[in-house]
Amino acid sequence: MAEKTKTLLIACGALAREVTTLIRTQGWDHYKVTCLPAHLHNRPEKIPEAVRAKIRTGRHYHDRIFVLYGDCGTGGMLDKILAEEEVERIPGPHCYEFYTGVADFAVLSEAEPGTFFLTDYLVRHFNRLIIKGLGLDRHPQLLGDYFGNYRLLVHLAQTEDAALRVRAEAAAKRLGLGFEYRFTGLQGLGQFLGEPGVSEDKDGQPRHRLLA
Repeated sequence: MAEKTKTLLIACGALAREVTTLIRTQGWDHYKVTCLPAHLHNRPEKIPEAVRAKIRTGRHYHDRIFVLYGDCGTGGMLDKILAEEEVERIPGPHCYEFYTGVADFAVLSEAEPGTFFLTDYLVRHFNRLIIKGLGLDRHPQLLGDYFGNYRLLVHLAQTEDAALRVRAEAAAKRLGLGFEYRFTGLQGLGQFLGEPGVSEDKDGQPRHRLLA
């Protein structure tokens, strides 16, 4: 068996770009990232077992595993799987809420419960993941079924990209929703992964703060 190294982060594909960017720029070489396809958000019942498979494969090569998913629509089933596998995840219902921080995300959600959130990744892939992924290109009459209870689309932006903001506004218009822009950067993500410092375990190996 190969020597076990690093902490494995199992992430949603919608977070891959930001997670890997932060790890690279911060020099956090004690992390390794593996991702599941972002389109699983349209089939959340498949997320728990897909995560379990990643955990069981990852155990052959890594001493520690952490899951960068919220509940993400699994109705508690992901937490059940993680309890069985004795693996932790980020807190909260949505995997992307750590861009804002849990507290600020709760404030946003409470201010307008009918809020649909898009990150930079989801803006870039809006047509593929939302329009085509939900079948709205073929069955536009389903728009009200999916989004009738929403009132506002909030773009949680990780980069200050004017073109991306325009695309987010267009997405809101396509869904018939109001629009709000909120720049988050990667600070919240950095805090979850261990910024400003990384603790060590009894053997002197680095651990991210959530497992400290």
